[in-house]
Amino acid sequence: MRGLLRLLAWAALTVALFLGLVGGAAYWLYLDVANPGPLAEARTVVIPARTGLAEIAAVLAEQGVIRHIRSFELGAALSGRGSSLLAGEYEFPAGASPLHVMDILASGKTIKHRLTIPEGLTSAEILTLVRASPALDGDPGPPPSEGELMPETYLYGYGDHRKDMVRRMERAMAQALAEVWEERRPDLPFSMPREVLVLASLVEREASREDERARIAAVFVNRLRLGMPLQSDPTVIYALSDRGTKRLDRRLTHTDLAVSSPYNTYISKGLPPGPIGNPGISALRAAARPAFTDELYFVADGAGGHVFAKTLAEHNRNVAQYRHGASVEPNGEARPSPEAREGRTAQ
Repeated sequence: MRGLLRLLAWAALTVALFLGLVGGAAYWLYLDVANPGPLAEARTVVIPARTGLAEIAAVLAEQGVIRHIRSFELGAALSGRGSSLLAGEYEFPAGASPLHVMDILASGKTIKHRLTIPEGLTSAEILTLVRASPALDGDPGPPPSEGELMPETYLYGYGDHRKDMVRRMERAMAQALAEVWEERRPDLPFSMPREVLVLASLVEREASREDERARIAAVFVNRLRLGMPLQSDPTVIYALSDRGTKRLDRRLTHTDLAVSSPYNTYISKGLPPGPIGNPGISALRAAARPAFTDELYFVADGAGGHVFAKTLAEHNRNVAQYRHGASVEPNGEARPSPEAREGRTAQ
């Protein structure tokens, strides 16, 4: 009987010791994952794709986000978060507890980078910006056709593919062009959306003020209707720069205006055969809905805007004032044109 009692006592003591050890370990684990972590200041950490729980814990420990790899793994497994931790680039705040770190990784709220594409750039210039974005991955591929990329600010995550970024720009431009085509003025001398895109690319390069875009578009449309050459300097620059792949760091000369190219709108009537850059949404809207005006000329006013004219005689007077450095006030809403900026008259 005494032996049985001793056995039972030893069994009870063993169970008590075991439960005490388990309870102590559980309490230590709780404190380790719930208390503030070792980070003294916020830190950005990249969790590579296809990384398991053990590898994630190792990365976090190496970056000083957590203290103990095993407790993080066990805490994640016991809390049910072990299989929901997502790869990406995350920012962890100072003192973040391992539990908070798990919540951040499970949320998938990665750091978002910004890529801003200015209006009017050529496709080659845009791809240069895409290639230079360090958080993107892969090669963007060959430049898309001119005018197929929408200039705007794009948000993306670390490791997003450059080809996917280019596809986003293509989809955005296709959608914007379809929308402005549906809203276009019904009397435009255009039969397809691409013509609006081409005109918008000229407006984008000619205009320097938002309130002049629709007016500049109207000047070009009026010239098209009359069979007059558009005489747009940016089209000549596009031709001389090998379609935007090279820089032209000088002013145009009269010899340049005779360059043999279908993009030279001084010698070729009508729209150029394609866009000369990638216009933004404002230029697209201006090309689709030009101002109602019968103006055919414009010239720089020396203050960032332009002065418009209906007749060649009126335009020549404006050009004379421009050449003499006189201050010319704009006579309404508008934007720039080629012969105007260079002080030339259209024939």
